Amino acid sequence: MSDPQAMRNITYAQAIRTALREEMKRDERVVLWGEDIGVYGGVYGATTGLQREFGTERVRDTPISEMAIVGMGVGAALLGLRPVVEIMYEDFLAHAADGVVNQAAKWGYMSGGQYRVPLVVRSPGGGGSGYAAQHSQNLEAWFAHIPGLIVVATCMPRDARGLLKAAIRDDNPVVFLEHKGHYTYKGDVPRDEEVLPLGKADIKRPGRDVTIVAWSKALVAALSAADELASEGIDAEVIDPRTLLPLDMDTILASVGRTRHLVVVSESHAYCGVSAEISAQVCERAFGELKRPPKRVGSHFVPLPYSEPMESYVIPDAARVAEAVRGLLA
Repeated sequence: MSDPQAMRNITYAQAIRTALREEMKRDERVVLWGEDIGVYGGVYGATTGLQREFGTERVRDTPISEMAIVGMGVGAALLGLRPVVEIMYEDFLAHAADGVVNQAAKWGYMSGGQYRVPLVVRSPGGGGSGYAAQHSQNLEAWFAHIPGLIVVATCMPRDARGLLKAAIRDDNPVVFLEHKGHYTYKGDVPRDEEVLPLGKADIKRPGRDVTIVAWSKALVAALSAADELASEGIDAEVIDPRTLLPLDMDTILASVGRTRHLVVVSESHAYCGVSAEISAQVCERAFGELKRPPKRVGSHFVPLPYSEPMESYVIPDAARVAEAVRGLLA
């Protein structure tokens, strides 16, 4: 049994802030740039107090130009700093796509390894807050398609802190996706330093009847569905990939080998999404292990509505996940 004194219960936003603070104290090359991250402390409070502690040279408020923020980060990373830049909404990564996709992701390859880009691009996305179609997207599949990037999509505060520290220390560009509806979610985080490995999935709930793979805030729906299904005698194993690129298929395949059933849950659209990639790889590599074809649960294929009832209908919840599992096992 773990020592409760060795853990503290903090929010997701506090976990992000803890990782940033610890890494800035450890390495003076770590700098933070973004819109309203300094005086205001970040639109979701993830950088509160960091400018007061580390000064305006290391924690800078930037102009409203995502292209400039990421471009500055790429240049600074090439020259030896370890920038962490924040794009206020994941949707706005579209403005910075050239810097992320054509510059950060390519420099190491095109220079034959002579240059590295140790850049972290943090950005909150996702729905459920009534922010409508232009401030609520999950663009994980866009960036998971690009070789040269690492793509992280965390859910739990412990994972957020441990993986952000790993991302800052990595010499490759990392797109670190957070869910804006999750910053107040609480969880236990070790008081001592913990750096978690990039590219390694975590089994959040062991089970024997069906494998449910879910990440970001969709993991909460998957875990709730697993609890509901347990009361019906269905024992679901829930896996959080945590890193979407690279993707830990070994852990997923081992689970499917035990349960013989797979449901993949994402708040993003299922069409051409990471859930499609996971399902395809399982079918290609473990087709004989499956008793039924995999099922995918994702947001309906429409721009996210502003209306609260319509938004709730579009985004997958625990009920939809449980329904998919029941249908698979029927």
